[in-house]
Amino acid sequence: MAATTVPQATTADTTATRKQAVKGPSTPWWLWVCVFGIVVFCLLPFYWLVNISLKTGPDLSSSDLIPPHPSLDNYTSIFQNSSFTRALANSAIVSLTTTFIGVIVGSFAAYALARLRMNGKFLLLGIVLSITTFPQIAIAAPLFRLWSNIGLYNTLIGLIIPYLTFALPLSIYILVSFFREIPKDLEEAALVDGATNFEAFRKVVVPLAAPGLATTAILTFIAAWNEFLLATTLTSSTTARTVPVAISQFTGSSEFEVPLGTQSAASVVISIPLIILVLLFQKRIVAGLTAGAVKG
Repeated sequence: MAATTVPQATTADTTATRKQAVKGPSTPWWLWVCVFGIVVFCLLPFYWLVNISLKTGPDLSSSDLIPPHPSLDNYTSIFQNSSFTRALANSAIVSLTTTFIGVIVGSFAAYALARLRMNGKFLLLGIVLSITTFPQIAIAAPLFRLWSNIGLYNTLIGLIIPYLTFALPLSIYILVSFFREIPKDLEEAALVDGATNFEAFRKVVVPLAAPGLATTAILTFIAAWNEFLLATTLTSSTTARTVPVAISQFTGSSEFEVPLGTQSAASVVISIPLIILVLLFQKRIVAGLTAGAVKG
C-alpha cells in the first residue's frame, strides 16, 4: 500500500496559519490613526499648559508651539510664594484625610450592603448614589452660615466634612459592585477556620478587593484635590485655603496684567501628583472600573 504524501504547499499553509494564530489578528492601520488622534487630542491641552509655563514677558502673548526662550522663572516664582506652598500642604492634608476616611468608612458600608440581607437595600443604595448628583452650590451658603456659627469656618476640618459627603457615596457605589463579585465561600471558609467576621473581612475580602479600593482611593483623591466651589466658599485666608483657590487668586505685577505664566506653572505642578498616581495604579484602576462588567 503506497504511503500518503502531504503536499508541501499544504504544510506551508498550515505553518503560516499557526503563526498567524499565535500572533493574533493584525491591527488595521486606521485604528492606529484613530488612537494617535485621540492621544494628541487629550495631551495637547496639557502640552500647551507646559508651553505657557515656560514663557515669560512678551513670549506669553506668542502662539509658538515651542517656547522661543524657555525659562523656569515661573516655577521659581510660585515656590517662593508662601501662600502657594501653604495651599499645597493644605490640599495634601485635606485630600489624603478625605480619601483615607472615605475608603475606610465606605468599604464597611459597601460590604454591609453587598453581604447583609436587609429590606430596602437597593433603595438605600439608590439614595446614596443620588447624593453624588446633588449640586454643591445648593449647600455652599447654608454651610457657610453653619460653619461660621460653630467655629469651623476657615479650618481644614471644615473642608474635610463636606468633602466626605460627596466622597462616601462615590466610594460606596464603586465598592458595592466589587464586593459582590468576591465569592462568599471564601469568607465562610475563614469563619470555619476560627476567624471572626472582621478578620475574614480584613484578611480575605480586602486583599481580593485591592483593585476596587485603589480605584476608589484615586478617584476620591482626585475629586478632593480639584474641588473649588466649597474650598473658596468655606475659606478666607491661607490658613485653610487649598491649591485651586490659591491659583485663582494669583495676581500679576500690575493691575491689568493676567498672571498666565505663574498660573500655568502652578497648574502643571498640581497635576503632577495626579499623573503619577494614574501611571502607578493604572492596572488597578482599569480592573476596579471594569469589575462586574463581565461574568463567568
